[in-house]
Amino acid sequence: MNKLLPTAARETHILEIAQTVFNTEIESLQQIASELDAEFAKAVQLVLESSGRFIIIGMGKSGIIGKKIAATLASTGTASFYVHPGEAFHGDLGMIQPGDVTLLISNSGETEELIRIIPFLTWQKNKMIALTGNPQSTLARNAHAVLNIAVAKEACNNNLAPTSSTTATLVMGDALAVTLSTLKQFMPEDFARFHPGGSLGRKLLTKVHEVMRSKDLPICGSDASFRDVVSVMNQGRLGLAIIIDDDQLQGIITDGDLRRALNNFDNPILLKAAEFMTTSPKTINQDEMFSVAEEIMQQFKINSILVSGDGKQVVGILQIYNI
Repeated sequence: MNKLLPTAARETHILEIAQTVFNTEIESLQQIASELDAEFAKAVQLVLESSGRFIIIGMGKSGIIGKKIAATLASTGTASFYVHPGEAFHGDLGMIQPGDVTLLISNSGETEELIRIIPFLTWQKNKMIALTGNPQSTLARNAHAVLNIAVAKEACNNNLAPTSSTTATLVMGDALAVTLSTLKQFMPEDFARFHPGGSLGRKLLTKVHEVMRSKDLPICGSDASFRDVVSVMNQGRLGLAIIIDDDQLQGIITDGDLRRALNNFDNPILLKAAEFMTTSPKTINQDEMFSVAEEIMQQFKINSILVSGDGKQVVGILQIYNI
């Protein structure tokens, strides 16, 4: 029937449906957030006091969300992984060790595959956290802490497909992960260690000497002529020249210094390097972290910084062009 609507009306109808989904799920999250209670704090304490891992168990769509929760926990400082309840009942229960805390996810709280695992977890004395929409369910009654994710309505137009409830499950998992991460004082550097292949990992784990240029540095003395400075800069192709006398840094000449010399002196071609260089340029030790160098360069709005060795001599240049 909607196919017969004019194009503009059909577009409006489509957007209204999508907005209804957003609004329904937002309202569900606001409701659950307002109902957070001591059970959430109890669940967090169970994990903090545990000597083991945080095992996430869920079936179907709850399992899919559970995998994401486990991944978020693991990357934010809480050792965690997902166990499929069906596979667990056929041998994978050995993956769950005494001392592990388990998070069992079931909106109904009566998912057969999860209920069958409870006797084993009870026998092994694993702490159980139920993440469910039914606080009166079998799962909730056997758990040591219950996280209620009951929603008034699914965003599905038939109120059937898990939509609001799975979003609530995901956000509750995020709340657990972030709370645990915060209490453990998990820092960006820690996050980077778990993500060495990402841009954050490279930035926070990389040292200056690993990314600086150290060969064929554009160096000349303080008595070098204007022409010689330009020649050195052209050969170096870094847009600068380092001014060094007797292995001691005297200054730096950048493209900006050249332009200022051309504008401020009547006959700049007669200048010596010492007359138009920038003295006391910014430097950083080669063993400092790349992230520190980036902060300095952002603070002073420069895209080049000289790198010094242990003896304070210049050993390289670090450049970042997106400052």
